Amino acid sequence: MKILIAEDDFASRKFMLRFLSKYGECDITVDGEEAVEAFTMALDANEGYDLVCLDIMMPGMDGYQALKQMREIEKKREIPEENAAKIIMTTALNEGRNVTKAFELGCVAYAGKPIDQEKFENVIRKLGLIE
Repeated sequence: MKILIAEDDFASRKFMLRFLSKYGECDITVDGEEAVEAFTMALDANEGYDLVCLDIMMPGMDGYQALKQMREIEKKREIPEENAAKIIMTTALNEGRNVTKAFELGCVAYAGKPIDQEKFENVIRKLGLIE
């Protein structure tokens, strides 16, 4: 599995890398612009990401904007929904309006921080990314 982690907080980034690297190859970005760039480069190389973990509160381009752009890129490239990246928002923002906005923009799951590893594993299992 190919994984993209977009997280501006060093400790969170390190935790996500350690936690997810057992499931596949992880790339790390520190903001939304870098995440969209990595996402596009992976598609250009025919090696799109299976899983994208996007923090919402990042400098410059936030996670919502990155999510929107990633879904627009997939749409422009006519990537069928079943082949689209599974994008999970990982954030401390747990208010209902934030969750709703993320799902409206195309995320498949929403994980509040601190990340509960067992719950997160259950989510990626349900998404068919791990057994």
